[in-house]
Amino acid sequence: MKFVEEFRDAKLGKVVAGEILAAVDPDRHYKLMEVCGGHTHSIYRYGIDDLLPENVELVHGPGCPVCVIPMGRVDDGIAIARHEEVIFTCFGDMMRVPGSTQSLLEAKAEGADVRMVYSPLDALRLAKANPDRQVVFFAIGFETTAPSTALTMMRAKAEGLANFSCMCNHVTIVPPLRALLDSPDLRLDGFIGPGHVSTVVGARPFEFIPADYGKPVVISGFEPLDILQTVLMIIRQLGEGRCEVENQYTRVVPYEGNLRALEVMSQVFELRPHFEWRGLGFISQSALRLADAYADFDAEQRYEVPGVRVADPKACQCGEVLKGVIKPWECKVFGTACTPEHAIGTCMVSPEGACAAYYNYGRFASEKAVA
Repeated sequence: MKFVEEFRDAKLGKVVAGEILAAVDPDRHYKLMEVCGGHTHSIYRYGIDDLLPENVELVHGPGCPVCVIPMGRVDDGIAIARHEEVIFTCFGDMMRVPGSTQSLLEAKAEGADVRMVYSPLDALRLAKANPDRQVVFFAIGFETTAPSTALTMMRAKAEGLANFSCMCNHVTIVPPLRALLDSPDLRLDGFIGPGHVSTVVGARPFEFIPADYGKPVVISGFEPLDILQTVLMIIRQLGEGRCEVENQYTRVVPYEGNLRALEVMSQVFELRPHFEWRGLGFISQSALRLADAYADFDAEQRYEVPGVRVADPKACQCGEVLKGVIKPWECKVFGTACTPEHAIGTCMVSPEGACAAYYNYGRFASEKAVA
């Protein structure tokens, strides 16, 4: 396939890995964080970590949109879904995210009308096809998916669909990164920047990282050669004493982002004063809600929700994984009590979750590390 297989060339990958080996300081340990869960899955799917020198360590960040949804928000969604007149819609992986007592999938098994959709427009079509029912869309994701939700809300308003509403859980990428950098227990040398989010926001929002914290950032694509080249670019910045935002993913990401998408988001959403992240706690201005002009389409204003903060299970260490403090296999329940089929934490549920990546592609990484 043109422009895909070219980025999976094993021989060229070994060449880039050799350049990384030549560029690193053998007496220095490099710790780089891949922000996006998509990168984590690529790293383990293609064995990229096996090509890197032993002193280059990759850790995981809070870039999985499903992983960061707290239990309380799941409980709120289930409370809405239990209304008899409601068709509750969400993405497939969100259905299995555990709340305090059950998931949306389990609520569906007990009779709630919960349906999987592939886009918010699917939910909108359901509302048109079921005028006697209330259709609620459970919106999640970073700035990557927020424009599609915004455009759907604009269409719903233009068409006057009184039976459609949205429970907005969209989050933003910059505040959690700043919270991580302010954390005293995490030492990082650089960031593999999130490619998907950057297609919307561009590279400019990440300039605070080199400016305020002295860490290089390279926006990366998701193919093996993308990630290897990104690591090489970070290592070269560190070796040359440079600290800036670079864009490896130029074939997709414009430096200024998608201006039209940003404009649409600004019309439909506004920042929440604060929002709870699973494992990370409350982070100021880190999430979006519907603007006042779209208040009539806000499911949280149409329905009463518990709105209670629920603590994560004591056995779950998703918070530490999302902050890059521990690797998934260091969690006591990883691969035993917590598996993709019976997940305790969100990092094992989502296709972008770090624990799911380790389980599917690198579940014996702990043995390798010990060896």
